[in-house]
Amino acid sequence: MNAPLAAPALQASRPRIAIIGAGPGGLAAAMLLAAQGARVTLHEKDEVVGGRTRTLTTDEGYRFDLGPTFFLYPRILSEIFSSCGASLEEEVALKRLDPQYRLVFEGSETIEATSDIARMEAEIARLNPGDAAGLRPFFEANRRKLEAFRPVLENAFSSPARFLSPGLLKSLPLMRPHQTVDQDLARYFKDPRVRLAFSFQTKYLGMSPFRCPSLFTILSFLEYEHGVFHPVGGCGAVSDAMARVAGRLGVDIRLGSEIERISFDGRKATGVELGGTRQAADAVVVNADFAHAMPRLIPDALRRRWPDRRIAKARYSCSTFMLYLGVEGTFPDLAHHTILLAEDYRRNIGQIESGEIPDVPSLYLHHPGKTDDSMAPAGHTSLYLLVPVPNMRDAEEHGFDWEAEAPRYRRLALDRLKLLGLHDLESRIRYERMVTPREWRDEYAVGFGATFNLSHDLGQMLCFRPRNRFDGVEGVYLVGGGTHPGSGLPVIYEGARISSGLLARDLGMGAVPQGTGFAEIAPSYQTAR
Repeated sequence: MNAPLAAPALQASRPRIAIIGAGPGGLAAAMLLAAQGARVTLHEKDEVVGGRTRTLTTDEGYRFDLGPTFFLYPRILSEIFSSCGASLEEEVALKRLDPQYRLVFEGSETIEATSDIARMEAEIARLNPGDAAGLRPFFEANRRKLEAFRPVLENAFSSPARFLSPGLLKSLPLMRPHQTVDQDLARYFKDPRVRLAFSFQTKYLGMSPFRCPSLFTILSFLEYEHGVFHPVGGCGAVSDAMARVAGRLGVDIRLGSEIERISFDGRKATGVELGGTRQAADAVVVNADFAHAMPRLIPDALRRRWPDRRIAKARYSCSTFMLYLGVEGTFPDLAHHTILLAEDYRRNIGQIESGEIPDVPSLYLHHPGKTDDSMAPAGHTSLYLLVPVPNMRDAEEHGFDWEAEAPRYRRLALDRLKLLGLHDLESRIRYERMVTPREWRDEYAVGFGATFNLSHDLGQMLCFRPRNRFDGVEGVYLVGGGTHPGSGLPVIYEGARISSGLLARDLGMGAVPQGTGFAEIAPSYQTAR
């Protein structure tokens, strides 16, 4: 295990950093900055760490991930732990899944998605024999694409001038910015179902493969190249481990501590305010949801690039309708991850994009008991059901009222599960919790209920996204899905390294280790059989 980096000897010389929000980005920033000797106070409005990356535990003994349900590309977080004198592998048990997930094409075939190339070629051949030959060229092209784009993912993108850098200009032919994910995949796969198997991952960004920039074919590539992992105990186990390491580094983690606003002297941040008091800080890191938090934390006059009117008009991801079900009995034939893709997937996506609630939705079902028996009492099962739906702003423009319609949509979602063989599910439910876009917005402080944050279209990526060093003020830094590089756990962890590095440089601290990030293959963790 690596030793923690030495902190400055004099207490008075240690910068004071306030971090708002203990989601994955806030926790990573707290670890990195504390390891560099800063005095870090991490404020979390809830009574648990993790933000949406937390594990819900019920009195009945069921455990559910609230948001993310799998872990992708552990290399980045492993490096962060190592730079803080800790070991991710020793703190969290990660099991690599094989198959990674089951894809069910409604009215058609099923694919057991695997990173074993020969087996995956055979799976593809069952859908379209000719398309199997496109798998290896697809992987090779995306290795080159990821390597070309890696410097952008690992560094601040603070100016449009960066578009003119020789490296980025050279990489543009690989990026194919004029194409969508689906169009790019058509170079390798003729069957739309096969393309969908490698493009539904754009939903991780809350986007459509028919609109999402072709860069994001790297999402499915990362899954197959580097694996899909299950953290034993749920994804909240990773957040808990980060909090433990942060605590050992001296981070003051304050739960139930809701920040009301950031205090300023002119345009310079001087601390945070809560409960009528001000706590001084040399810099502030914001990990709260961007659209929800920024209008509350920073006066509109100081947000020259992102005033209220721009935040209100920005483009946001879809939302999700959720059911967390504690069920009596087990499901030995159910995969750990199952994705049901609607027969008319393009229509399903079009409804979401237009603000219409899908009448024949696709869905995702998480069954962690396939791998981890700690997620439910003996003889019982925890099931997590996610249905992509429009965010609150788009749905309300169509007059949709979740308070009135939620029971009907619950019925629809449960009926759709019968396509996965769960015919007697409802009679076996012993615990149930529903989260609609309204709860995401009102209970979990997600702007517009857009669970995947700002959209990742070309007009809201790179320097056009809220920047890591927030524009127009001094001493405010962003981490999380609302800033560069974007959403998704590995990308958020990388963003925390970027923002922490900028902060450390601005305050004259030692350089925050930036690591190799997306350059290397993930460690070989245990494979679940």
